[in-house]
Amino acid sequence: MDKDKTTENGGDPKAGELICKNSSNLRADDSGNPWSTGLFDCHEHKMNALMTFCFPYATFGQISEVLDAGEMTCPLGSYIYLLMMSALCTQWLMGSKYRSKLRRRYNLVEAPYGDVISHIFCPYCALCQEFRELKNKGLDPSLGWNGVLAEQRGTEYPDHQMKVPPPYQAMKK
Repeated sequence: MDKDKTTENGGDPKAGELICKNSSNLRADDSGNPWSTGLFDCHEHKMNALMTFCFPYATFGQISEVLDAGEMTCPLGSYIYLLMMSALCTQWLMGSKYRSKLRRRYNLVEAPYGDVISHIFCPYCALCQEFRELKNKGLDPSLGWNGVLAEQRGTEYPDHQMKVPPPYQAMKK
């Protein structure tokens, strides 16, 4: 691999300033936006980490409901994931499918591992990262799709909210 030393201030290379000119080890899908948190940053949202550890199917259900814009409900997504967990540990099929969907929607890099590898070897970490990514994008999976819509309506149109109750009204003959 060809490496070129960058120089500043009279031609002396600074430590750590080796730039790879021939990047043949990069894959075509390495371009894109970075994830807002790392795969192993579960400590950034402790409640979700605990919930995912105990009930990974519930976290998957929340993620699938938001990514499918409410078409797949949280209970249905949870049930499918739970069935796949008990069927020879095949939940990674659904998990990696939804991870790919999330990456495509937000143009995220497939890093540090591929979607399938992440869900086979680190399923809890992968689910937590996906949950945090959606939350950081303003789509809190714990609210469900209707909660996300309500939250967006409340913040987009603050002047349309009723601030004063209507005056007293009564029926007359």
